[in-house]
Amino acid sequence: MTTENTQKLDFSNINKNSSQSFNAQKKLIKQLFSGKGINCQTCNAPLQLVLPTQNNTESTYGVFCQKGCTDIQLEFEM
Repeated sequence: MTTENTQKLDFSNINKNSSQSFNAQKKLIKQLFSGKGINCQTCNAPLQLVLPTQNNTESTYGVFCQKGCTDIQLEFEM
């Protein structure tokens, strides 16, 4: 019989960073939905909120900047 050495992986930092990123994106989306103008953190261009409408045939909805630095895709059910 052999003894296996197993290491426990610590995902706490990864989970913490993911949680912070998710909450920051959620806050940004809420601010855009309320009508507040927000600029991209990378290129400082205004962020655009693209929502589905009856006349909108876009296949991608979400929050975007013109240069593509910010690209948060959202799913909507209608």
